[in-house]
Amino acid sequence: MKFKTRVLFIFLICSFYSYSQEGIPVYSDYLSDNYYLIHPSMAGAANCAKIRLTARKQWFGQEEAPTLQTLSFNGRVSDRSGAGIIVFNDKNGYHSQKGVKLTYAHHIMFSRDELDLNQLSFGISGGLIQSQLDETNFGGTFDPIVFGAIQKDSYFNLDIGASYNYLDFYAHATVQGVLETRRDLYTDYESDNLRKYLLSVGYVFGKRNSITWEPSVLFQLFDKTKEKSIDLNLKAYKNMDFGSLWAALSYRRSFDGARYLAGNNTVSNQKLQYFTPIVGLNFNRFMFAYTYTQVTGNVKFDTGGYHQITLGIDLFCRKERYDCNCPAIN
Repeated sequence: MKFKTRVLFIFLICSFYSYSQEGIPVYSDYLSDNYYLIHPSMAGAANCAKIRLTARKQWFGQEEAPTLQTLSFNGRVSDRSGAGIIVFNDKNGYHSQKGVKLTYAHHIMFSRDELDLNQLSFGISGGLIQSQLDETNFGGTFDPIVFGAIQKDSYFNLDIGASYNYLDFYAHATVQGVLETRRDLYTDYESDNLRKYLLSVGYVFGKRNSITWEPSVLFQLFDKTKEKSIDLNLKAYKNMDFGSLWAALSYRRSFDGARYLAGNNTVSNQKLQYFTPIVGLNFNRFMFAYTYTQVTGNVKFDTGGYHQITLGIDLFCRKERYDCNCPAIN
């Protein structure tokens, strides 16, 4: 029993370390009308300013389970400029990080009139992040790298990206962690390459007076480790007199796996994969969404379920919407 427990523990540590990241972790938050959270070029791209608050909790009932809270605001500041701010708090056991990002975006319109959407956007975010390691509960140890106190370190980094919104089609490309920088928190062997590449593409099908469908894809690549993952998403919208009802299903799959010892001393390989159903409601200018993520596979911690709530409000909206099926913009 102890051996199996150790195998499970090692697999989990390796798996989460492989996908650990500085800055805001990329979950499925962006599907809750929150693309600005991962793509700085979306700051002010919509016809309304947007406030979004998210709260995520993993593994209910487990002490020191990972949690994440984000608060973002973005909107237009002139005909061609947008700005935004993101504040976040991410905690995972004894490790935590807090940060703030400030964003500027420039939007170029190729439209024939004010209702025609044909927009190319560029954005840049500057972020200050503080990482913290709480060693106060580690107990007595003679390990020279354990100080028994709270260790902190801060660093600055940049995200850059571009977006193209044309009627019912959209595409986003972002590089997160552009600068080579390293927190001096754990050891001298930490990599100074935190760079990650994100690519999103999607299209909305259907008529606005019926159910519309939005398939999309998100691809991630970690520059240092060459780890890759892909999200396959499908959202459905139903417009109502008060706003809209919508639901989504996302499937994430890693291209990289971790080996573990299964029964009969056989070695098996498991890749990170999980399903995320989302339900949401837009009531006038208010938005509410609930997200549940279920990890699949033979090896997982507890039930493998994660919960998230997203609250939002749209402000300073244009009087007329764009003539397209483009929920992230309209």
